[in-house]
Amino acid sequence: MSLSSSNKSKRSIQALLLLALIAFGAIVVGCGSSDDDGGSGGSGGDKVQLVAYSTPQTAYEEGLEPAFNETDAGKGVSFSNSFGASGDQSRAVEAGQPAGYVNFALETDVTRLVDSGQVSKDWQDNKYKGIVTNSVVSIVTRPGNPEGVKSFQDIIDKDLEVVTPNPFTSGGARWNIMAIYGAAIHDGQTPDQALDTVKQILSQAPVQPASARDALQAFVGGAGDVLISYENEAIAAQNADQDVDYVVPDSTILIEQPAAVTVDAPKSATDFLDFLWSDEGQKIWAEQGYRPVNKSLVDESKFPTPKDEFTIAEFGGWDKVADEFFDDKTGSIAEVEKELGVSTEG
Repeated sequence: MSLSSSNKSKRSIQALLLLALIAFGAIVVGCGSSDDDGGSGGSGGDKVQLVAYSTPQTAYEEGLEPAFNETDAGKGVSFSNSFGASGDQSRAVEAGQPAGYVNFALETDVTRLVDSGQVSKDWQDNKYKGIVTNSVVSIVTRPGNPEGVKSFQDIIDKDLEVVTPNPFTSGGARWNIMAIYGAAIHDGQTPDQALDTVKQILSQAPVQPASARDALQAFVGGAGDVLISYENEAIAAQNADQDVDYVVPDSTILIEQPAAVTVDAPKSATDFLDFLWSDEGQKIWAEQGYRPVNKSLVDESKFPTPKDEFTIAEFGGWDKVADEFFDDKTGSIAEVEKELGVSTEG
């Protein structure tokens, strides 16, 4: 075995051990990183039961919720927060976990609750079509980008070990895969060739954590050469003084993250969602590394538009993509993951 292969083998073993520790930590603290006592606000008003995907926890608890409590609508409102892998969170609400406000990584995780009658069919009938934040898929690197990575193809060409979550638990992982697939298509590959590109990159991931946040923790803990993740996750890591850099590929996908209130939510949940779309709320999102959906508030010096930015609509939207790529029995990515020995059970 070469020295390079030996080092990669050692990193793979370290990554597996690290993921085991992360999973154990999740079990210890309980399902979904819930905070049943409320994250902020007083005890005399309504409680917003917030259920969201893993990455915006800091944005909510340290920025958005305290700022909302300073408004007239938010005085006395408390929060009960639950964060975890997007698909897991959506299924938990469908199964009965209390929720008044939901924020997921994928539109399909909201439409699951529309189908169950827990979210109104008109949840997208607003100027932002139900999208509360934007981001892009980026490549997180070690300090100084020692491998010189600029694109998803570089991960293959340079034979890098990659960290990316499992697409059958994580919405962020699905965005990652569609970014890789779309960039390959835009580079002139056929659909089959693009799928092979996705498979090759996934084959270079010795572990696939349950969520985008778990994937970041694994990378920061030493797993992998690069991490494929939300741009906002990379910015959050830097804001937390984690020693990482990141690259936004010239060809990547625009991430659109939806939010909604449930049909039996208190008025405070609707007020909170309205606040998140306000100029004040959008500026706080931007401070936390998210691209505002209000285009007039996007700082191009911080959030430059990628040269070849595409959207999920190019591939038929999430309903079509979810069936073709991510159906756990017939989807093309399910077939890829099964060939790689990765679980496709959500």
